[in-house]
Amino acid sequence: MAKSKYYVVWKGLKPGIYDNWDETKAQIFGFQGAQYKSYLSMEEAKKAYLSAPAYNTSIKKIHFKVKQLSLGIPNKIEQNSIAVDAACSGNPGDMEYRGVITSNGEQLFLKGPYKNGTNNIGEFLAIVHGLAYLQKLEKPDVIIYTDSETAISWVKKKKANTKLALTHNNQVLFDTIDRAETWLKKNKYSNKILKWDTKNWGEIPADFGRK
Repeated sequence: MAKSKYYVVWKGLKPGIYDNWDETKAQIFGFQGAQYKSYLSMEEAKKAYLSAPAYNTSIKKIHFKVKQLSLGIPNKIEQNSIAVDAACSGNPGDMEYRGVITSNGEQLFLKGPYKNGTNNIGEFLAIVHGLAYLQKLEKPDVIIYTDSETAISWVKKKKANTKLALTHNNQVLFDTIDRAETWLKKNKYSNKILKWDTKNWGEIPADFGRK
């Protein structure tokens, strides 16, 4: 029997597409600023979910340069920068990523969790999201730090060279990857993408702290 409604949750405990109200309600109940809507078909729901992509996020004015290093990070680290990271529960598993201001840890964006993802994919999407975010802010001089050499190489090639198989569960994730690759091919950027020196500097400020 076909489902009568599908629910899209853009903002909630776990954004995504759900096929019953009870599960949807669990994601939005008590969540301040929750955004959700019902649709009659999965096709409509997917289209609606993807119509609010990571790369069209709202932008707020950010002051990257600070006088005090609130996180106590080494002076050799560029302060006019953001840091990105990803976390994945399993391989593959539920994956999410985020970006923060390097100097004070203020979160700029958070996406996920995406079902059946990998950490490398998350690191790749985080960098592209960061590039698009900074482009909208007109901040071509802001550096992006990542602790993933793999993700850096994928961004340079404009291709997520993942071996992860496409399934029904991770269709939304693969659609997001396609959009990220398309963004890289259609846009130019001058922001430097630098490898975070975890050995000497400690965990990257965007780290989820789940190790």
